[in-house]
Amino acid sequence: MDYDAQLTQALQKLHDEGRYRTFIDIERQKGHFPHAVWTRPDGSTRPITVWCGNDYLGMGQHPVVLAAMHEALDATGAGSGGTRNISGTTVYHKRLEAELADLHRKEAALVFTSAYIANDATLSTLRTIFPGLIIYSDALNHASMIEGVRRGGGEKRIFRHNDLAHLRALLAADDPAAPKLIAFESIYSMDGDVAPIGAICDLAQEFGALTYLDEVHAVGMYGPRGAGVAERDGQMHRVDIINATLAKAFGVFGGYIAATAKMVDAIRSYAPGFIFTTSLPPAVAAGAAASVRFLKTAEGQALRDKQQENARILKMRLKAVGLPIIDEGTHIVPVHVGNPIHCKMLSDMLLEEHGVYVQPINFPTVPRGTERLRFTPSPVHDPKEIDRLVKAMDSLWRQCALNRAELSA
Repeated sequence: MDYDAQLTQALQKLHDEGRYRTFIDIERQKGHFPHAVWTRPDGSTRPITVWCGNDYLGMGQHPVVLAAMHEALDATGAGSGGTRNISGTTVYHKRLEAELADLHRKEAALVFTSAYIANDATLSTLRTIFPGLIIYSDALNHASMIEGVRRGGGEKRIFRHNDLAHLRALLAADDPAAPKLIAFESIYSMDGDVAPIGAICDLAQEFGALTYLDEVHAVGMYGPRGAGVAERDGQMHRVDIINATLAKAFGVFGGYIAATAKMVDAIRSYAPGFIFTTSLPPAVAAGAAASVRFLKTAEGQALRDKQQENARILKMRLKAVGLPIIDEGTHIVPVHVGNPIHCKMLSDMLLEEHGVYVQPINFPTVPRGTERLRFTPSPVHDPKEIDRLVKAMDSLWRQCALNRAELSA
């Protein structure tokens, strides 16, 4: 085989379909979130406003988080020095897991290097712990959940997105004595829609199934202490295993699960993705714990309230100029484009002409024909920045519509 030619062909396919991913070189500015500096390919720079970050509340810049990280760095140095079993468990890791268990009102929590690894490792390992386990997975679950379900082998059932009748039919068709687990998300990040957590828990109870809930895009953002949609909806105690991240609303890095002490102990003892991975640097664990602790407070609620207000304003303004936004009532603001080339073109023009940074979301992250720009307003995107974004989108959308009309004429 001509390996070089095959690589060229594979990459060219992405370019031809408008799906080639370009990494934008930005430098975040401490104390000035959501502002950053973009370094162009030619080495020149310009200031930009980040509108697509997952640091939803700006906690990656918060003084409380930075102070905790500096303190731990000065006390312990850079890395943890090993896996959790071999010198990599510190007081900072234990404090973080205690904060997370308390956040979700569970007996225990277990920290991984990312929420992707937490999903993959936990879901695949559950099949080892419960032989014959059937996993019922929502059709729009994240790639990490899909990988965990697939890699573990065994039986799986894919139910239509948020379709309770389909889930019920699948559960009813299987052996009542078989171990079962329903895996789903609270907020699906591409559309921003929400799962019917209580109704899914009702089905789990009726059919003797465990529940596995991914709260990655909801922790820090919903509930009186920021534990997520399950807390907001009063369902947290009914969920058996909660997965979430430390890298979005908490603004740091890492992922975790929270469950009973026995469930956590079993995953800790059997999951290769946990056992054989170096633990988080102590400074990262310290910063994450400080962020979780802060967002449980009234000050954290004030950030959540302001973020939700800005999301509502942005949706209202974009709707007013006729843009096709997807509004599911959450903090995520997707604008449907429907074409990968147009989506990339809009993203490039926003960046180059208006200093607005938002990445195009294309296949395979979303299905073909549903390509979009996904905006994530924060508490500190001020009214002037919202105004600039809306005016830029209005102008470019009309410009692109004219171009499309001319091409089709």
